[in-house]
Amino acid sequence: MLDIKLLQNDFDNVREKLKKKKVDETLLEEIKSISLELKEKKKILEDLQAEQNAKSKLFGVYAKEGKNLEELKSELSQNKEKVALLNTQVKEIEEKLSIIASTIPNIPDESVPEGADEEDNIEIKRVLTPPTFSFAPKEHWDLDVDWLDFERGVKLAKSRFTALRGTGAKLSRALINYMLDFNAKRGYQEVCVPYIANRDTLTGTGQLPKFENDLFKLDGEDLFLIPTAEVPVTNLFRDEILDVSMLPIKMTCYSECFRKEAGSAGRDTRGMIRQHQFSKVELVSITKPEESDLVFDDMVACASDLLTSLGLAHRLVMLCGGDLGFSAAKTVDLEVWFPGQNRYREISSVSNTHDFQARRAMIRYKDEKKNRLVHTLNGSSLAVGRTLIAIMENYQNEDGSITIPSVLERYM
Repeated sequence: MLDIKLLQNDFDNVREKLKKKKVDETLLEEIKSISLELKEKKKILEDLQAEQNAKSKLFGVYAKEGKNLEELKSELSQNKEKVALLNTQVKEIEEKLSIIASTIPNIPDESVPEGADEEDNIEIKRVLTPPTFSFAPKEHWDLDVDWLDFERGVKLAKSRFTALRGTGAKLSRALINYMLDFNAKRGYQEVCVPYIANRDTLTGTGQLPKFENDLFKLDGEDLFLIPTAEVPVTNLFRDEILDVSMLPIKMTCYSECFRKEAGSAGRDTRGMIRQHQFSKVELVSITKPEESDLVFDDMVACASDLLTSLGLAHRLVMLCGGDLGFSAAKTVDLEVWFPGQNRYREISSVSNTHDFQARRAMIRYKDEKKNRLVHTLNGSSLAVGRTLIAIMENYQNEDGSITIPSVLERYM
């Protein structure tokens, strides 16, 4: 959540920065109007409380001087009613302001480029050279192997679900174990978390209240299937004050992820690019603000080096303001080469949310003087299904077989 005090005290600057994310200006103006109303009400309340305190002290003076106390009592009683009414009004306005503020996205980092959508993202660099083939490479759904069973996945659930079989299922499991081991060697502690989260947890990382329609909700329960392990892993420390010696906390986690893909009608309807359920290995870091840029670079390098170890050509892309996620202050996407599609496709997003999630989830640390908000970061390392099909396409052979990358052989 944005710092409401920052909105109140530096509104024009915040509004200018949020233009990168194409935030509705009428919503910002509403926040400004409510903030001014709140400020006025608080000032009146403070004056009334000061008056109440001053008049309360007059009781002893009046009693000593033998003055009639009835008029003073009447004034204090009327003042008390006004204070109670204003207290109620202030709380209502604060709640209204908090609800609206929770729908405002994070302020983009200064390094984020201007832009409307993914077409304006900036390529940072390319890693490895895409393979060349003596034949026309196929897309993963056209490969002559029985690893992916799309029809039975639909039969079991609905469209955008896939069953894995034989070597495909074994390769998926091998990738999960390899990714976790790779990340552990880079200093990320493995954790295992529930795949179901409550409302407070999803509010802490920014999925709620704005994106409830994208989540699978459990009938009769205020619980949801997680869209990413980022949600429960970050919230492990919700409402906690951490000792500074614990930072940075670096974690990696395998989970299944569940998304309605509500806004993706007609996109990637074939294959395993966009699924309602998919496996992912996540990186999450919690750190001091002054170290978060270094931690961010470390997470990007970890995901990139993992792809390199698998021999998969990829590129790093800095997202522009218009393509930046709700909670992110800045994001670098890693896009892997798909020869069957003859294009790069996203396989990981690494984001620094600064103190946006920490303020919502109240994750703090104690330094020498006071409690401060941490910075939280998250990133895919990697989306398992997309890594599997990237291997299928990049390691396909003319005879229809698929070569397993050497680093995965012992996991198979």
